[in-house]
Amino acid sequence: MNTLKPTSIIISDTTLRDGEQTPGVVFSRKEKKKIARMLDKIGVQELECGIPAMSKEEQRTIRELVELGLSTRLMTWNRALISDIEASIETGISAVDISLSVSDIHINNKLKKSRLWVKQQLKTALAFAKKNNLYVSVGGEDCSRADMTFIAELIKISEQEGADRFRFCDTLGILNPFSMFEKIQQLAANTKLDLEVHSHNDLGMATANAIAGIKAGASVVSTTINGLGERAGNSALEEVVMALKHSCGIDPQIDTRRFAEISRYVAKASSRPISASKAVVGESVFSHESGLHTDGILKNPRNYEGFSPSEVGMRRHLVLGKHSGRHGLMHRMKKLNIETRNLDLDLILQQVRNLSGQYKRALNDQDLVHLCRPS
Repeated sequence: MNTLKPTSIIISDTTLRDGEQTPGVVFSRKEKKKIARMLDKIGVQELECGIPAMSKEEQRTIRELVELGLSTRLMTWNRALISDIEASIETGISAVDISLSVSDIHINNKLKKSRLWVKQQLKTALAFAKKNNLYVSVGGEDCSRADMTFIAELIKISEQEGADRFRFCDTLGILNPFSMFEKIQQLAANTKLDLEVHSHNDLGMATANAIAGIKAGASVVSTTINGLGERAGNSALEEVVMALKHSCGIDPQIDTRRFAEISRYVAKASSRPISASKAVVGESVFSHESGLHTDGILKNPRNYEGFSPSEVGMRRHLVLGKHSGRHGLMHRMKKLNIETRNLDLDLILQQVRNLSGQYKRALNDQDLVHLCRPS
């Protein structure tokens, strides 16, 4: 498998564009600016920040993002129309994604056009963008259902007309890591253009597909904070970065210590709470209850944690519940300065398990203090 050098990976976060396309999600201008600053601060190399052609209000917001003077590259999303690109230029942006439908399903049923028309639209839009000295990513919508020969043709045109990269979109999230790898590897072997992988999570494989695309030769990966996005969402920034670091040995040079902070802020701004079991930033990720696991954690956290919670701004929790053991109980009692010499620990442990079953939750500190009071 093709493993890329750490410095070759670009994280292109699209929380402010594709993330905001989550049904019902709207970020205020103030929230967008804060999210942009936070992502810039941790080293995200590119932000896809909106769709200028959508409205004058959107253009004003993007212009204010440009005026922040961030280190990250700001990019806008555009249809392959000169009018869209003109709207982007008005914002002061220097990079654009030019999106075209590339599958026959979309070309025939949505556009009511032909492959020849798509190629001509690409040439016209790309020529205009490069004439205006823009960095250009050509976005292939619905690549996963497209004829690979046709995608190769479009990439060749993109290369000839001066595009900077090609975005391979699994728009409906129907690929698996094996098919994603094969497709990206095939394309990478036949172009000098940088390739970007943009994956959706309809089948729960967005992060795996993103990683597969990178391993196959893509040098840019599209993400959103918390995996926000249309339908089931996109590949999550925090998952992709941590998977690259700990599963692939590739460091994309992102300061991960603020992941929990950013995740919580975006969850609040989007009114989309973070699931307790959400990978990397969910509260349960570093929570341990069973006696065997708690004992292992107390001896050495590496026994049951693939990476330290502090690496992503989280904390470890040793939970008292139905599956707890003596070591976990004694650890909690010590933290609460509960004297154990005159207590029947076996009895208290059984009470902890019983109450957890009755309450259908873990016991909190107050519950334990109450159990340990002299009768």
